[in-house]
Amino acid sequence: MRGKRFASLAVAGLGFLALAVGPAAAASSNSLDAINGVSNVLMAAALPITILVEAALFYTVWKFRKSDEAKPTKENRRLEITWTAATAVVLLFVGLAAYGGLAAPGGLAATGDTVNDTMAQDDPVVVDVIAYQWGWRFEYPVGNETVTVNSTEQTLENFTVNSQMVLPDDRTVVLRLHSEDVLHAVHVPALGLKQDVMPSRVNVMQTTLDDAEREKPYVLYCAEFCGAAHSQMLGSVKVVSDSEYQQFLAENGATNTTANASA
Repeated sequence: MRGKRFASLAVAGLGFLALAVGPAAAASSNSLDAINGVSNVLMAAALPITILVEAALFYTVWKFRKSDEAKPTKENRRLEITWTAATAVVLLFVGLAAYGGLAAPGGLAATGDTVNDTMAQDDPVVVDVIAYQWGWRFEYPVGNETVTVNSTEQTLENFTVNSQMVLPDDRTVVLRLHSEDVLHAVHVPALGLKQDVMPSRVNVMQTTLDDAEREKPYVLYCAEFCGAAHSQMLGSVKVVSDSEYQQFLAENGATNTTANASA
């Protein structure tokens, strides 16, 4: 009877955890999709390990609940080799899963070679993100000219921001990150974007905004303490259709927007 109760509780707990880690809603970008993919894989691996460990713990507590004194354990080399090998396998699995997700195109750890391949093959939208104490400036290379958008103050989620980056959806986007002074970091949590911005070095990251909402801009933070007004270094990212993006470039001085149009 007690065994059946324990089994019922274990099944109920497993069902609750399965519901808790159910599939998430569509990600707003392939960057966020890569991060969620790693999280789901690791959760799927951690769930049976957690259940196994907790089952062993409860079994041990129940079996020895009436023991008067603890007895020293005996050496068991097979058991020691088994759990050491199992730990190594788990760590290897975690490393491979994390690398496969984060180093994928759009992942947080995507390499420069990945971005270079994108630049050569996909004709992406390119935006230069310039960080300075304490704000953001966005420049859009279009053919042989560069569109620089003037800062406009706006209120977003109870924050006041003075710059907005405009990006088209369903297009591969490459962001080239520059710093004019100290170390900063681009962080757009809702789009799964985060990368350091270093002086004297150009970092890059890429993404594709697959299911991003167009109605509400996304908050852009600086995620690296960069001085007294660090907390005020806020911007936003607005996602628009490709036609609206071309119109945005034209309104800001671009004379040949077809150089940045989708094929």
